[in-house]
Amino acid sequence: MRSRFAAPLALALCLAFPAHADRVRIDTATGPAEIAALPETVAVFDMAALDTLAALGVPVAGVPSPHYLPYLDKVAAGAARVGTLFEPDFEALAALDPDLIVAGGRSSPRVAALARLAPTIDMTIAEGDLLAEAQARIAAYGTLFGRTDAAATLTDALDARIEAARKAVAGKGNALIVLTNGGKISAYGADSRFGWLHRALDLPEAHPGLAAETHGAAISFEFIAQVNPDWLIVVDRGAAIGAAAQAAEATLDNPLVAATRAAQAGRIVHLSSAPLYIAGGGVQSMMSTLDELIAAFAAHDS
Repeated sequence: MRSRFAAPLALALCLAFPAHADRVRIDTATGPAEIAALPETVAVFDMAALDTLAALGVPVAGVPSPHYLPYLDKVAAGAARVGTLFEPDFEALAALDPDLIVAGGRSSPRVAALARLAPTIDMTIAEGDLLAEAQARIAAYGTLFGRTDAAATLTDALDARIEAARKAVAGKGNALIVLTNGGKISAYGADSRFGWLHRALDLPEAHPGLAAETHGAAISFEFIAQVNPDWLIVVDRGAAIGAAAQAAEATLDNPLVAATRAAQAGRIVHLSSAPLYIAGGGVQSMMSTLDELIAAFAAHDS
């Protein structure tokens, strides 16, 4: 479904670009768009976009604060702070005078407002088929910034990592993906924001049919015990956003969890949460998560 921001965004793009500018056609979250090629001053309000642009070596002039991801510290250090992921600082943006603003995800509700200031594209990565969306974004950025060879190399590397992870998990049982938020627990199925781990890796769900809620399906320790997964894959929201909340290890330190097959076999995998939760769909984020899963599952090779 096309965003309600698509029409004003398209108009803003047409008015903002000079008629003589070289233009390229790329896919965005709101459909194909013609964009002035090789923008020089770029502000980014989406961490998956910032992750992938950094991997492509694209300079970024404006970033949100905080950005949550230490592996992007070097990129952020040389950029102006232009607000948060949810609230742009329009004065800072006006001072920066960007050629292009890249929004998406948490910042997507601000696309229309941002487009009044500068050409803006919504590069939200949909949760249903995150891998395909991530690959499409790599290709789009490669075209837009004249880095098609680098984009092809990144896509090949991601495909290779997916294949390695698929082989690592094959035949080793099912998994339940949970997110802890202080003392609360949610579960995520194949159609959720973390569901690409099931879909792309052919990793069986321990409990098929979980609702595809953005914030997961609220569950209890009893639910985990009843599902009794072979693997428990854990994302800690508090750790991802730097919150002073109960850590996932403490939350899951429970007799019901301890009795599961996953716990008994030492198959509880605590993923690095910030890349997966904050920059889901960024190429560096995805490859980091895949590396962690490959290592965890390979440790249980028979």
